[in-house]
Amino acid sequence: MRVTVVGAGVVGTMHAWQAVERGHEVVQIEREAEARGASLRNFGQIWVSGRAGGEELETALRARELWEGIGERVPGLGFRANGSLTPLRGAYELAVAEAAVARADSAARGHKLLTPGEARALNPALRGAFDAALYCERDAAVEPRTAQLALRAELSKSPHYTFLPGREVREVVGPGAVRDDHGDVHTADVVVLCTGAWLGGLVRELAGPELPVRRVRLQMMQTEPLGEPLTTSVADADSFRYYPAYASPALGELNSRQPQAPTAAEHRMQLLMVQRADGGLTIGDTHEYEHPFAFDTLEDPYDHLTEVVESLLGRPLPKVRRRWAGVYAQCTEPGRVVHRQQVRDGVWLVTGPGGRGMTCSPAIAETTANELGW
Repeated sequence: MRVTVVGAGVVGTMHAWQAVERGHEVVQIEREAEARGASLRNFGQIWVSGRAGGEELETALRARELWEGIGERVPGLGFRANGSLTPLRGAYELAVAEAAVARADSAARGHKLLTPGEARALNPALRGAFDAALYCERDAAVEPRTAQLALRAELSKSPHYTFLPGREVREVVGPGAVRDDHGDVHTADVVVLCTGAWLGGLVRELAGPELPVRRVRLQMMQTEPLGEPLTTSVADADSFRYYPAYASPALGELNSRQPQAPTAAEHRMQLLMVQRADGGLTIGDTHEYEHPFAFDTLEDPYDHLTEVVESLLGRPLPKVRRRWAGVYAQCTEPGRVVHRQQVRDGVWLVTGPGGRGMTCSPAIAETTANELGW
């Protein structure tokens, strides 16, 4: 079988990976010289802990298994099974964590409630004051800035794989056939469009204006090296307000009796933090849904994140090296992990994993391959 994958972000690259692994001829086309979108502008977290029960959690757990296997083959991914800690302060945050640990699927996530001493034994860098911590053993991380490069380097070892950068696919010209902006036609048995947050142009033409996918903008930052290991990923309790696994009466109490700080509420914020291979910290993030998005970044969210991180670390944050904004595509259909749609004969659109993209992409691609009979 011949497969054309459009897009070299993590979702597209994992589709190429699945196709090559199954012995197919693969051409992967990317409009930039390298992918520049949300697949690089994220935490690199394989985030199982907060996923909604059912299909979303099952997808995340399968993806976590696939990531680990691929990481063993591709050391450049920087895969590490580091787990995560969410430090808790006060009775209302603790009650939400207790409800999460009591869920029927808690064991699958590796959830456990820890004392401050137990949490610091896992992550000694957390010297700030907190009352308890929620641990998720199944969470993991990779290096987002280099993951696609490492995957493609491995793919390029196969004679069945071709990468074509700097080409934008402009039209579908027949079953399984697309034309790029160089005028070249690429014919295959199946085309998979993994175009990320690019939802206009060809995507709108093929899928129509009612595509159930929205764009979401975020702000993040990265510091100089911390100077010591941050052995787990770290979240704050505002993540309870964002991730569906924590929905419970206790969350309602938290929201009503201990609301977010004004800046966090205004920018729909949570803290997520991961240490990079160079020792720096990736920290975020905000969520903006209303169009048109701002073209600049705001300092108030960064000030809030700095304050929260310093309170957990019990020390000043290292100098910020980079700040950036990113945009990802999020499926708006309830209960759907991703939007997968046949848009023409032999042409499929796979988009909208939202903040699940880095976590779930290996399993999303595996499902596509299985459903299309690769």
